[in-house]
Amino acid sequence: MDFSHAPKTQEYLARLTAFINEHIAPIADDVYEFMHTHNAHGDWRNWRLHPQIEQLKLLARQEGLANLFLPDAEYGQGLTTLEYAPLAEEMGRYLFAPEIFNCNAPDTGNMEVLYHFGTDEQKTTWLMPLLKGEIRSVFGMTEPDVASSDATNMQARIDFDGDDIVINGTKWWSTGLGHPNAKVIIFMGLSNPENDRHAQHSMVIVPLDSQGLTIKRMLTAYGDYDAPYGHGEMVLDNVRVPKENLIMGPGKGFAIAQGRLGPGRIHHCMRSIGMAEEALALGIKRALSRTAFGKPLTELGGNKERIAMARMKIEQARLLTLQAAWKIDHLGVKNAMTDISAIKVVVPQMLQEIIDMSVQLHGGGGMCHDFPLARFMAGARSLRLADGPDEVHMAMVSRLELKKYK
Repeated sequence: MDFSHAPKTQEYLARLTAFINEHIAPIADDVYEFMHTHNAHGDWRNWRLHPQIEQLKLLARQEGLANLFLPDAEYGQGLTTLEYAPLAEEMGRYLFAPEIFNCNAPDTGNMEVLYHFGTDEQKTTWLMPLLKGEIRSVFGMTEPDVASSDATNMQARIDFDGDDIVINGTKWWSTGLGHPNAKVIIFMGLSNPENDRHAQHSMVIVPLDSQGLTIKRMLTAYGDYDAPYGHGEMVLDNVRVPKENLIMGPGKGFAIAQGRLGPGRIHHCMRSIGMAEEALALGIKRALSRTAFGKPLTELGGNKERIAMARMKIEQARLLTLQAAWKIDHLGVKNAMTDISAIKVVVPQMLQEIIDMSVQLHGGGGMCHDFPLARFMAGARSLRLADGPDEVHMAMVSRLELKKYK
């Protein structure tokens, strides 16, 4: 395996880093303050984007730095998973950076679904506006009344009635539901209960303004609404959409999800590594600038060893993630399942530990909105559930490992 960056990647990475240093880093504190001042409440209908976000999205598009995640030179930039990985890492240093490059969740996964499985009409109506950054999307999968660690538990119903699809159910932790530009949901529900358990569910495109769809609330993660992005709860009561909104076919939901979740986990994990790098940098700068008991914080309480361990863990996590990316590109998602499951556990745990260390070095400052660490921590802890709990991924790794000896 060769993880060295190809010339193409190096060129993109140089341009992306320059863009971030020139346009994103200088406004980061202002953006975080804007988020806290204007959006620190549960009324998502009044959430707003920082005024410079849309300007920077347009500039990134003009400079050929949008849709970097999509391995298609016509719709994206034609980068492989391994080529995209270091770019995602750089974006991960700032919570709002992925949106500027139109590489934000859940839009990347939703665009991949439409790109790989959508009809021409679905692509024209929804994929193209998403690729242009004109709208944002939502993914509706997790439900409040079942253990969603087992996705086959989904109770929300997708029924077929002539030329219509009728949808009923409640979803929560639906990523992107609070965004001011959110217009469409990719909704997963039970459609064919008579089939094998992994062929019972379907995915349907549901416009957010559909009659019978009600947003009940936005959910907080440790008191933070993650505004203006938002993870919300919604109820669909006899929502009707045309049968043309079905993606791929009845009972194909899990087959689609496998394609959606493979590359997307590389995106999440590389962004998380970037966030870990930023958290470590913030912690070191703080420790070097503060003195206690006559010494800089770096000389106290075993902090040098903690910093050394942080560096080692970041490098280990990065190599494991790059290996998963290489396998996806060269061997396919099915042959990278051990690695994909492993990074879903290793990376968020590493990130959580390093943020916690940085919070400790910041003292009280690390707990409040003076620094992005509190938001980082909420995101890191959420990741250990968002793509399935650690235990599910470890069960997958152990199952594949034991299979070798049977």
